[in-house]
Amino acid sequence: MAEFRIALIPGDGIGPEVVGEACLVLDAVGRRHGHSFRYESVLAGGCALDATGEPLPAATLKTCQESDAVLLGAVGGWKWDVLPGNLRPERALLGLRSGLGLYANLRPATLHPALAAACPLRADIAALGIDVVFVRELTGGMYFGERGRRQGKYGLEGYDTEAYGVGEIERIARVGFELARKRRRKLTSVDKANVLESSRVWREVVVRVAAEYPDVALDHMYVDNASMQLIRRPSDFDVCVTTNMFGDILSDEAGQITGSIGMLPSASLGDPGKPGMYEPVHGSAPDIAGQDKANPLATILSTAMMLRLSFGLDEEADAIERAVTAVLSSGARTADIRLAGDAAAPIGTRAMGRLVVQHLA
Repeated sequence: MAEFRIALIPGDGIGPEVVGEACLVLDAVGRRHGHSFRYESVLAGGCALDATGEPLPAATLKTCQESDAVLLGAVGGWKWDVLPGNLRPERALLGLRSGLGLYANLRPATLHPALAAACPLRADIAALGIDVVFVRELTGGMYFGERGRRQGKYGLEGYDTEAYGVGEIERIARVGFELARKRRRKLTSVDKANVLESSRVWREVVVRVAAEYPDVALDHMYVDNASMQLIRRPSDFDVCVTTNMFGDILSDEAGQITGSIGMLPSASLGDPGKPGMYEPVHGSAPDIAGQDKANPLATILSTAMMLRLSFGLDEEADAIERAVTAVLSSGARTADIRLAGDAAAPIGTRAMGRLVVQHLA
């Protein structure tokens, strides 16, 4: 029996609820396939601030570094919005990414056929399907660049610096090309090369790396056009590789057109052999925390990514994804994916998690 060590960061808001259901699904998969998962729960985010005075305690990072993978729920909430930037719960995410060397964020956005009516796009556009993966560079760009405040022409000004090195771009480009090879062999690189020097370097490097992948079709798109085309013709996209900030924005847009951000999983990966971190794209939703209303499917689908990408358990990952599809096809809906006029009442977090367990093959 294989045993895998998973560092759990339930976090804030709805995080503990959705992580709890994901663990129930993982345990059910383990029983069916002869694996065991050993969890160690640690603090990060607002709850860590309350308990220790810092968003990412050193002990949390150490546990994550020594694990096989990390499963995170959500961090942040209104309670901590008044704190300075270095003490915001979200700083824990940046610290984890940096401390674990996680530079590639994979965010698949798929419109499940059963949720086609929840897509806000025209029916003829939704009918063509949406299946795109965003490969977001995670440890560079504006989020990690030089920042500060200074006196400027118009008084106090804040600044954040966007910078990318050739090595950073090469490694994220290769992640995108390798992923495209396993899908429909099309890669779109999103930048703002008509304005930003960092984007000009980005494009030059991506073009050079493309020579290593003659079997993958490469095109380039400015980020403003990409945001428009993602609404106009989402079925044309396969894999998109882009910067930290652009990927953050575009992947959330994709979450809306696929029915609900509560359906989107993600994986953050570094070098082979290092623990990856898996988390839903949605936030902590403090307004519904503790009310059994949150959609756990994004977190459950994140565990499928964990099984596939960190543990090499493709069959087990497929089983989770099939179970989620079966539950959605049965008509079960949490409030975020239920439409007005649906006959059935919405179900809660716990009920949705247990339905996935029941549908595991």
